[in-house]
Amino acid sequence: MNTHYLTNNQPGIGGRLKAAPEDFIVEEIPLYLPSGQGQHVYVQIEKAGLSTPAAIRKIAQALGISPRLIGYAGLKDAQAVTRQTLSIDKITPEAVQALDLPNITILDVNRHQNKLKPGHLSGNRFKIKVRDVAETALSQAEATLAELTRKGIPNFFDAQRFGNRGNTGRLGALIIRNDAAEFVAEFLGRPQTHETVAIQAARRLVDEEQWAEALAVWPPSFTDERRTLEAIVKTDGDLGVAFKVLDKRTKTFFISAFQAELFNQLLVDRLDSIDRLEDGDIAYIHHKGAAFLVESAAVEQPRADDFEISPSGPIFGTKTLLAHGQPGQREQAVLEQHDLVLDDFTVPGLKIRGARRPYRFQLKNPEVWWEDGLMLTFELPAGSYATRVMAEVMKN
Repeated sequence: MNTHYLTNNQPGIGGRLKAAPEDFIVEEIPLYLPSGQGQHVYVQIEKAGLSTPAAIRKIAQALGISPRLIGYAGLKDAQAVTRQTLSIDKITPEAVQALDLPNITILDVNRHQNKLKPGHLSGNRFKIKVRDVAETALSQAEATLAELTRKGIPNFFDAQRFGNRGNTGRLGALIIRNDAAEFVAEFLGRPQTHETVAIQAARRLVDEEQWAEALAVWPPSFTDERRTLEAIVKTDGDLGVAFKVLDKRTKTFFISAFQAELFNQLLVDRLDSIDRLEDGDIAYIHHKGAAFLVESAAVEQPRADDFEISPSGPIFGTKTLLAHGQPGQREQAVLEQHDLVLDDFTVPGLKIRGARRPYRFQLKNPEVWWEDGLMLTFELPAGSYATRVMAEVMKN
């Protein structure tokens, strides 16, 4: 996880998260309520120890329908107790109410006219318990949350974006640079000590350019790696085929990780002033998802104080709107540091247009109390992660 904190002036409380699923409770805040009419059954569930896709598969199997008929507004963690709404097509409310599944409880059933889709979500409400802390943590957490409520939460991309090898951003950069040889070495070679014995052995064989031998020992579940190796073997060691056989989804994932690294780099530089506009900023309008050039920071700052707008950073791509003035100079400096121009994000078969991402997100309605451990509740907008809040509070 990123170790840069907005609240460095506040001590971290330490402690332990998710010692039990009930220590981390997430409840969706819906974008709209079901109307009571329509072909889709809206079911609110509570699940524990299951990811959203796993819960959908279990429900679909129990109802004898395809998982494709089940919609959701957001993906929820397996290591938590979560309450979320699903939409189910071509089923009766009675059939849903009759479900009796382990780790899934039916809380409410209703009807609506449309399928739930990702993004049909206002936000999430969290209730979190931190164990192994002293009761003095209460006042420390209150001070940290008060500062975060005023300034906002730094909108870093977290560690999971960069994979368990921590190199997805580098892989994305190598795709952008069309450096197939280095991509193959980084993607398929260079074993890390945390990997299984089999994977380390396969990667060592890649480092020795023993392609067929590496393919023979690479586990079947690593489909992208095996597909790439198969192509290299078939072409007698032509590394250029790596970019041809890698599917679009995987390429896009790697490139998005590189974009995330560049955004995080700029956010670190802006961390002390994520709540203050500068002339030349591209301001992000939270309720619209739109952005505009700030010609006068003094004129627009009251809107930032009300959290209507925030300074934003670039998700670099071919069509990214870049800032002007000093913010623009910082963005250009990052591009130059990596020897990039926006046109470098032109990748055959992909559309990497870019975007703007706010440097912060809003923390709402935080509360803290002591109950055999530190208890916290707060609300976050859709797409924002409680781990960023807890990183600031715990700092461990």
